[in-house]
Amino acid sequence: MSNRKKLWFEDAERKLDPGLVEQLRNSRKVNLNVTDDNKIPIIVYLKRNCNQENKDDLLKTCNVDPQNKLSKELHSINGMRGHLTPDKIKQIKDHEAIDRIFYDRVVTSYLDIACEQTGAVRVREELGLTGKGVTIAVLDTGIHPHDDLIQPTNRIAAFHDFVGGESEPYDDNGHGTHCAGNAAGNGNLSDGKYGGPAPEASIIGLKVLDGQGSGRLSTIIEGLEWCIDHKEEHHIQIISLSLGAPAYESFRDDPLSLASQVAWHHGIVVCAAAGNSGPDQATISTPAIDPFIITVGSTDDLNTLDRGDDHIADYSSRGPTIDSFIKPDVYAPGTNIISLLSPGSGIESELPEMIVDDHYIQLSGTSMATPICAGIIALLLEANPSLSPNDVKSILKATAHPVLDDTWGYIEAGSAVEMAKNYYIQPPTEAVQES
Repeated sequence: MSNRKKLWFEDAERKLDPGLVEQLRNSRKVNLNVTDDNKIPIIVYLKRNCNQENKDDLLKTCNVDPQNKLSKELHSINGMRGHLTPDKIKQIKDHEAIDRIFYDRVVTSYLDIACEQTGAVRVREELGLTGKGVTIAVLDTGIHPHDDLIQPTNRIAAFHDFVGGESEPYDDNGHGTHCAGNAAGNGNLSDGKYGGPAPEASIIGLKVLDGQGSGRLSTIIEGLEWCIDHKEEHHIQIISLSLGAPAYESFRDDPLSLASQVAWHHGIVVCAAAGNSGPDQATISTPAIDPFIITVGSTDDLNTLDRGDDHIADYSSRGPTIDSFIKPDVYAPGTNIISLLSPGSGIESELPEMIVDDHYIQLSGTSMATPICAGIIALLLEANPSLSPNDVKSILKATAHPVLDDTWGYIEAGSAVEMAKNYYIQPPTEAVQES
């Protein structure tokens, strides 16, 4: 039997939440006196019957020195937030005004939250749709053969390298692999937690950007043309473009816009990221300026299932386009999205603090929202393979929830799939022969 005396934060019972106890324990490992100046972000729950006198005394006690600060009120939970040292937390934990003290945790928007937000989880569970039989081409920095894409079966249908000429799939930057997972990862290494909307869709990785995530317009156009040329061979139905460049000319003259438009007219649904130059207006990039293709903006879902607190991400580019068209067409979650990690990639070395569970990484941008939209489109095409690109776009816009302060709404997979299943396709008319 151990005779070790409990530390003060281990003996605080419900006064301190487990997350805060863990933070205090970690702090003690750094400084065994537990009086270091390492401030901890906390939330204080005030007692229901807390009077102003007790509240003022608490504030005075916490704010007596510059190392500690408790000031911001959280009215909805009858609380306050601030940053306090472990020594100060010990001092106030039994204060008359305090009910409980919580660690102010970092909040992230997991991909499982994003999929539930968009309704993709409900589509999978209730309708059995997973994107099976649909192929999504991801034009990006390449694709790493992550277990979430190749287990239990290899769903990387093809790979073509326009940069280095390699024949086997790879991704020296990591952006493309993350995007592929946003669309069609199956969560194999996370027990399904970080799975995309279409976990059984096939993926084609086209490397059109280098290890630094950059490339030429001409290389992107080559990739688009490859998709058109190999459309029937690989049954390519969707192209996801989490890339772009500033738009200086009308879509009628912009080469990348025109190439994307050609793919659209060849029967391939093209999704393009709006860009990350918000919140200023008129910042939509190319090829997203094209009026035919689907331009995707990004939201921040605050890691909650309630759409009421969602908002358009500040970085998400706004319309109108250079031609004065309204864009984006739809919005999807794109902030703090956890998806596939490409080992040894540039992103892994540049953002080690964003790595999650060794096999995943957290990124933000309209780059993340775009493949999530592409994955949802795969569900629509599985439900109704006869849909044209124009049909898909019409359905997405008609069923998007008008919960955002913008012209168009938030993508909603359940309603979109239901409309897709019942969508009337005009049969081709036969020529009438004159007698």
